[in-house]
Amino acid sequence: MLTLTQARRIALAAQGFADRVPGGVPERRHLKRVLGRTGLLQIDSVNVVQRAHYLPAYSRLGPYPTELLDRMAYRRPRELFEYWAHEASLVPVHLHPALRWRMQSGSAWGRMVRMAREQPDLIRWVLDEIRAKGPITANEVEGDLARPRSKDHWGWNWSDTKTAIEWLFYTGEVSVASRNSSFARVYDVPERIFPAAVLAAPTPEPADAYRDLVRVAARSLGVAAEPELRDYFRLPLAGARTAIAELVEAGELIPTEVEGWQPRAYLHHEAPTPRRIGAATLVSPFDPLMWERARVARLFGFTYRIEIYVPPLQRLYGYYVLPFLLGDRLVARVDLKADRRSGTLLVPAAWVEPLTGRGAPSRGEVAEALSVELRRFAGWLGLERLDLPVAGDFAVDLAKAMAG
Repeated sequence: MLTLTQARRIALAAQGFADRVPGGVPERRHLKRVLGRTGLLQIDSVNVVQRAHYLPAYSRLGPYPTELLDRMAYRRPRELFEYWAHEASLVPVHLHPALRWRMQSGSAWGRMVRMAREQPDLIRWVLDEIRAKGPITANEVEGDLARPRSKDHWGWNWSDTKTAIEWLFYTGEVSVASRNSSFARVYDVPERIFPAAVLAAPTPEPADAYRDLVRVAARSLGVAAEPELRDYFRLPLAGARTAIAELVEAGELIPTEVEGWQPRAYLHHEAPTPRRIGAATLVSPFDPLMWERARVARLFGFTYRIEIYVPPLQRLYGYYVLPFLLGDRLVARVDLKADRRSGTLLVPAAWVEPLTGRGAPSRGEVAEALSVELRRFAGWLGLERLDLPVAGDFAVDLAKAMAG
């Protein structure tokens, strides 16, 4: 049986928070190490502070040049590709064969499936346009064919052409060559994007692919219950359960119990158990550490919800709130906004978690560490000023530390 402290440290080490932080400016090899720990990076369009896919590497390496990640994702030799893995994600290219079962499943959501069934001629036309003119954005394709828009999903207002492109992207017939200055996808056909060896690699049977993906998830999580192992790549329930059972039989996953957990846990057979975690960093809401909220609550006693889509008066903590990891605990959270016009990192609110138990830091220690981290974070974002927090039960303590 694992104590809760052991489980937390195992989980954090598996995600790379126990690795040595580079002494100088992080390099490509350091970023590759992070990708080896996390397995993939989630993409999200929200840019209140920084694009979501850049933040996990910052949390593990400190300030690093984001162009390192851009080169890995969008320049040759391409090492990452965009696809639906957890959500929209950057995934190592060697996992392309393991995700082809999803491309071949035809299980995309409603409107795309209807279009594939009802407008195959449009889809063929769009594919021909991308093949002839790519790399190309959806708007550029639409310039040659005006189609009406219809709203059928919150936040999305896709034209027929955009829907056709997203179907082609889901099925793997087109991929993302780059992102433009507006963060819009620039599409092209796979043979002009992927290394030839990746496209030539054999396609595994779905059962083998599920096992490969659960193996990646297990290594990246360290210790986890079944829902988290399945959720990492959004695998089908039956396939994930079979894969977990097979990895248990092979000795790669060790069934275990964790103090205070109700669900059975699975420990990766190579997961280290460090004696301490020396982290002091902000963590993105879209960080793999935070994906499964139930696991976050079990590991850290930390209840978290992204409140971007919550009406302002109903928000508990703020619009874009980042947890603060100190040692092996999530000890605080701050609502942040990068005001790029004024060069200021705004801190609308700061909140502290209950600091109890053996080895817990004091409020003063948390305030000082968070103050240092906010200055480091602002510097990485290229922001010269840091505003004092104005709301939250930790605002006064943090403001004093920042002023000092």
